Amino acid sequence: MSEATPLGAKLRALRRREGLTQTQLADRLGVSPSYLNLIEHNRRPLPAPLLIRLAELLHLDLKQFSPDSDARLVADVLEVFGDAMFDSHELAAAEVREMAASCPGASRAVVALYRAYRGAREAADTLTSKLSEDGVSGVDSRLPTEEVADLIQRNMNHFAELEDGAARLWRDEGLEVTNLYGQLTGYLERVHGVQVQARRAAAMQGAVRRFDPGQKILWLSEVLRRGSRNFQLAFQIGLLTQGSAIDKYARDPMLSSPESRALARVALANYFAAAVLMPYEVFLEAARLERYDLELLGHRFRAGFEQVAHRLTTLRRPGAEGVPFHMVRIDIAGNISKHYSASGLRFARFSGACPRWNVFTAFLTPGMIRTQLSQMPDGATYFWVARTVHKEGGGYHAPRTVHALALGCEVSHARELVYADGVDLASREAVVPVGLTCRLCERMDCEQRAFPPLQHPLKVNENVRGVSFYAPVE
Repeated sequence: MSEATPLGAKLRALRRREGLTQTQLADRLGVSPSYLNLIEHNRRPLPAPLLIRLAELLHLDLKQFSPDSDARLVADVLEVFGDAMFDSHELAAAEVREMAASCPGASRAVVALYRAYRGAREAADTLTSKLSEDGVSGVDSRLPTEEVADLIQRNMNHFAELEDGAARLWRDEGLEVTNLYGQLTGYLERVHGVQVQARRAAAMQGAVRRFDPGQKILWLSEVLRRGSRNFQLAFQIGLLTQGSAIDKYARDPMLSSPESRALARVALANYFAAAVLMPYEVFLEAARLERYDLELLGHRFRAGFEQVAHRLTTLRRPGAEGVPFHMVRIDIAGNISKHYSASGLRFARFSGACPRWNVFTAFLTPGMIRTQLSQMPDGATYFWVARTVHKEGGGYHAPRTVHALALGCEVSHARELVYADGVDLASREAVVPVGLTCRLCERMDCEQRAFPPLQHPLKVNENVRGVSFYAPVE
């Protein structure tokens, strides 16, 4: 961590939380109160040795000082104040950023309060539309999916214990990609006494996997392809063998409900399953060799396009990292159902995403890979790959679920991807101006703007029409 990183506000907030004066903390750290005062006001950097000493004294996780955590908080607070309810207050984006930086505790409280408000508002809307129905329950301020997504992001979508568990399974069982199904079913029966049986789709009652702990039978739907069956086998092995590691993460205090903890267990078992199908070292080597060609990697490891894309986002082992990707999955209505970022790109929590992202246009060309060079208002430039993906169905009457998935990285890494071949990454004409969401985007010349931006008050001139209703023209 750079010694120049301003951490004064965080240090001050932590000191106050512990009920310590500057003099008391300075004495414990072995520095003068005046020096500590300068650090808290960002007039002196917080040196690494002093940061380590501080973590030891106050029993802190150094992740609390991560710049990535700061950026997430700033993005969350900006999005909160991007709500139209704050328009009359004329808040400047710089003020909101300053608040998040200087008062992180209060800023988190504001975000939590806004989540509660949104939950209450959605509950009221639901109640209004269902006045004739009974049993409308209270609404939690935060969805379990949001809490689990935050848990994954805080760990940079990399769980070393689960990677180690998958590596042990490969080593101890001598697994091979070409015979993974037979070896995993044999392992379950020999070591855990679990029989694996395929079952007709109708008998599965809508499920693709059912496990009976009493009978020790694992039923898999016949509609699953071989790769998906391997994934479900590995998932079950994860639940049976990785309980300690899974429970450790599922006990995270940020998971506030039984539903959140149960969902976290499923997400972590899924992570283990992907690590079994695509073991870290072998998969990373193949990804580099094939220049991150998702379809080739899918054929080699018998995994789907989405499984490969998601696995690529987990290659964050210190000293053996892959390209830092961000990934987003949306449905045809624009709902974001999965997202992760190792590139620094932020995704909106409370509002829609930018329609200029190529993940939306992927629906226009199902099954085709689309690329995009995009630039955010702050100048950050990203290279995207997007394609539609569909869930495996059953028979003729089974519904077909289609999503669009996009995988991207900073443009500095784009040449490592096969998809950048032939793309002029330095061309200004090739760059598509995009934003995070309309309320936080400063671009006033966008023909797809749906809402006025937080940074500019709404100005309407009935005699002049711009590229959109919210794009004023003098």
